[in-house]
This record gives sequence, structure tokens and C-alpha cells, in this order.
Amino acid sequence: MIMTSLQAIAAFQSISTFTGEMTEAARAGEWDRLAALERRCAAVVATLKAAPPIQLSPEMQRQKVELIQKILADDAEIRRHTEPWMKKVQTFLGSAGMTRRLRQAYDPGTLGSV
Repeated sequence: MIMTSLQAIAAFQSISTFTGEMTEAARAGEWDRLAALERRCAAVVATLKAAPPIQLSPEMQRQKVELIQKILADDAEIRRHTEPWMKKVQTFLGSAGMTRRLRQAYDPGTLGSV
């Protein structure tokens, strides 16, 4: 898909809007909303990646850089909120896996299934 410079800037603005909303969702611990916004954002990113590179005017290039800086700042903020949650999930899943392995190793009822 060939994209005009205005469409490219609009795509970056859309991504920036999504990452702003994702930041709010992460702050609030609204994980389902965050995931839904991430999918919508990823669709815009995929469209942007599929388009051939285009030449932007100096003003549009400046605007693009500002949008990318905001997107990166939002990403850092999102990670600040999601990484502790992800560690809790990993710990929980790791504990569940360890429990399952211990049961398989020591539960007489599961010896035949090992």
C-alpha cells in the first residue's frame, strides 16, 4: 500500500494516541483494555511497516520525531506498570509448574503417568 506523507503522519499520531491510552490502562491495571488497545495499535504499526518508505518535509519529519519520542516515553511508562505484574504472573505460573512436577514425582496416583 502506498501511503502519502499525510497518511504516514496520521498513522504515527494514531499510534501515539493508542500508546497514550495504553499508558492510562496500564496505570489503572486494566489489563484487558491494555491488550485490546495493543492489538489495535499493532494493526496500525503493521500498516505503516507494509508501506514503502516516503519522503517527508522537514516539518513533517520533525513532527514524526516528536511523535516517536512520545510513543517511546509511553512505552517506557507502560513497561514500568506491566513488568511487575508480569513477574507476579511468571512467579505464579512457575509455582504452579513446580507443584505439578512435585505431584508427578511424589504422588502415588500419578506414578503411572510419568
